Amino acid sequence: MTGYGKAVAAYKEKKINVEIKSLNSKQLDLSTRIAPLYREREMEIRQMVSEALVRGKVDFSIWIEKDTLVDATPINAALVENYYHQLRTIAKDTGIPEPENWFSTLIRMPDVLTKTDVEVLSDEEWAAARQAISEAIGHLVSFRQQEGAALQGKFSEKIDNIERLLGEIEPWETARVEKIRARIVDGLKTIPEADYDKNRLEQELIYYIEKLDISEEKQRLANHLKYFRETMEEPAGQGKKLGFIAQEMGREINTTGSKSNLAEMQNIVVKMKDELEQIKEQVLNAL
Repeated sequence: MTGYGKAVAAYKEKKINVEIKSLNSKQLDLSTRIAPLYREREMEIRQMVSEALVRGKVDFSIWIEKDTLVDATPINAALVENYYHQLRTIAKDTGIPEPENWFSTLIRMPDVLTKTDVEVLSDEEWAAARQAISEAIGHLVSFRQQEGAALQGKFSEKIDNIERLLGEIEPWETARVEKIRARIVDGLKTIPEADYDKNRLEQELIYYIEKLDISEEKQRLANHLKYFRETMEEPAGQGKKLGFIAQEMGREINTTGSKSNLAEMQNIVVKMKDELEQIKEQVLNAL
């Protein structure tokens, strides 16, 4: 969901600047800073952003730069002249000395530098501004797509690692049955006076081994890995779904770990958890 986009459009003596950036968020959280002239179009701007970005903490800004010569506040010459004559008349009638610097005095008089024109947003200017907004959003989406491609590669690598580690468990799982049998029989041999029924021993071994069996967990985890890959190939907007699948993967790995009473198997489970944790951290970046 991380991205950045910027665009500039020229309209007459103005330069329209648009900047938009986004960070991770569970839903769309849009903050806007809009130049006063364009505030009447705020709802349209928000709709454009929400339709394109869907999720993320988004900061949007649009502002105007004007030619300083064109934008200079005009001096009201008629008013200056009027003030000048009034002040000279007052000075003559009252005997008060005329100011040494007439311009310094007159320029501070009320409304001499007041700008009275009101800007109105024309359709042509809004079309130029709208084009800049679309362009900035497009740059941000392109940025997100590049990040997403890199993220997909990272996910694929981690999923492949978990799948490989899952395969490494199988040899240890097969050897575990014989180790459990040998450990129990050796334990019984340490008690010379103990007598036991071999058939009953076999039944107990089967029950014990079934409790530690991880066949279902392995199968479910393999299905989750496959589903995660398939979901990555779906259209954008699957970030939450990938997060849910990662949670299910974690449940199967944790159950496998709790049933793995063999040090070698538990070491493999720890490695699987490490790979999955990296997926969980990065899945927050997925749209």
